[in-house]
Amino acid sequence: MHSYDCALLLGFFLLVLLPAPWLGRFYYRAMEGQRTWLSPVLGPVERGCYRLAGVDTGLEHTWRQYTLALLAFNVAGLALLFGVLSLQRYLPLNPQQLPGQSWSLALNTAVSFVTNTNWQAYSGETSLSPFSQLFGLTVQNFLSAATGLSVLVALCRGIARRSASSLGNFWVDLTRATLYGLLPLSLLLALLLVWQGVPQTFLDQVQAVTLQGNGQALPMGPVASQVAIKQLGTNGGGFFGVNSAHPFENPSAWSNLFELVGIVLIPVALVFTFGHYVKDLRQSRAILGCMLALFVLGGATALWAEHQPNPALASPLVEQGAPLEGKEARFGTTASVLWAVTTTAASNGSVNAMHDSLNPLTGLVTLANMMVGEVIFGGVGAGLYGMLLFVLIAVFLAGLMIGRTPQYLGKSLQAREVKLLVATLLVMPCGALVLGALASSLPGAQGALSNPGPHGFSQLLYAFTSGAANNGSAFAGWAANTPAHNLLLALAMLVGRFGYILPVLALAGSLAAKRGSAAGVDSFPTHGLLFASLLLMTVLLVGGLTFLPTLALGPIAEHLSQGF
Repeated sequence: MHSYDCALLLGFFLLVLLPAPWLGRFYYRAMEGQRTWLSPVLGPVERGCYRLAGVDTGLEHTWRQYTLALLAFNVAGLALLFGVLSLQRYLPLNPQQLPGQSWSLALNTAVSFVTNTNWQAYSGETSLSPFSQLFGLTVQNFLSAATGLSVLVALCRGIARRSASSLGNFWVDLTRATLYGLLPLSLLLALLLVWQGVPQTFLDQVQAVTLQGNGQALPMGPVASQVAIKQLGTNGGGFFGVNSAHPFENPSAWSNLFELVGIVLIPVALVFTFGHYVKDLRQSRAILGCMLALFVLGGATALWAEHQPNPALASPLVEQGAPLEGKEARFGTTASVLWAVTTTAASNGSVNAMHDSLNPLTGLVTLANMMVGEVIFGGVGAGLYGMLLFVLIAVFLAGLMIGRTPQYLGKSLQAREVKLLVATLLVMPCGALVLGALASSLPGAQGALSNPGPHGFSQLLYAFTSGAANNGSAFAGWAANTPAHNLLLALAMLVGRFGYILPVLALAGSLAAKRGSAAGVDSFPTHGLLFASLLLMTVLLVGGLTFLPTLALGPIAEHLSQGF
């Protein structure tokens, strides 16, 4: 690696980690209705939203009421977005008179954006109007991320409260998450991207002249606003088909760094938000330490692998370097690998290089990041509540080892909580393995893959892992836009989203009702290096035992067959 590669890595970690504690405290105060420096500006807007919607801010929801409100809101959003995509031909801001999507593709896309997955079996610049991009997809980018943040806050309250029957008000949490949690940072990032050359216009295209003197129509639109929230909301859906590899979405090294930081900034900050809820920031440091260890482990493996020359192209007459196939020259190998690892560590499906061209071990890292449930940083809210599930599982295992009733922050884990935790362990296998196996048995499944052997298997495995993990990135090369694949992937995305949310809210309600007790001298501490190591091993073992056989058939077999 060169010095600028090291500078990129250092700048990335500094820009993420330094503001995270301050931002985490800001989110805690904002979500609890306390005064912040944005209150004079956004406070009147917030109160206006409540009056307009008829929300009683003093009324709190039980976990069942919270769940029903969340489900109703998401079902309504799905129906509205499905209508926008299907009826696009008849809606305004469609200068190219683009037709609506087919019913299966519209359903797949609607489910994708409502579940914060942003899987795209289409190219946005050739199939979606500015209205669909702006008022359909971009709106859901905000609302799906705000939903995840609301669920996390409900779980934090469930852990922190004692003998409580409520978890807060979903409509209040959703409003605050959008206004305070996402909107200000999105405006800032959008301005930075416009400064770097990302378009923000309602023009559908501009005419340009190539170096050969030929005319060319360049697609345009409200790009910067969608790119900003797609990164900050850990959504990932691109305005253009090639996503953040497109120079209009990601034109420079600076825009690349800004977007990379935007992908994980909020998920890292929310770790500190949890510490403020439980009044113990040591818990935050232990969890963040585990996340960083997993991220560095995967990132170092991917960087080493991707900087190796391809043995299939080895020649004694030519000096071999890191292969650049599928990468943008303006980013290079290190920036492409850092993006691939970051975007799969978070539930963000954006890409600045084609994952189909990655070294098999790099592909293995991206798959593993998603297979553990994207808990390394994860999505906005979703990543931390996924990691907290692993925290509770680790506490349960520790209790079994020492023969004591497992307790976390004074709350005992009993049969009901353990059953809910076990239910969450089945989500990823069902979404990725069961539905992926069903897709592979469909007629014509072989023809949908562009590669034979282990790499073709990896393409299929990656697609359903990405869907179930609510990531949305793809290995590419897989013909996904068929009615059967659209429906199966939509089901995988629904399972991956609500298969976690429903048990998490039930768990939050169960924990909130417990009286709790003070930690004694013989209690197992959950804030030190020992617990962070146990948590790390729990994540690796659960993911490894579940998915190692399939990884052996895909990227591991490909790595061995190429003679690395």
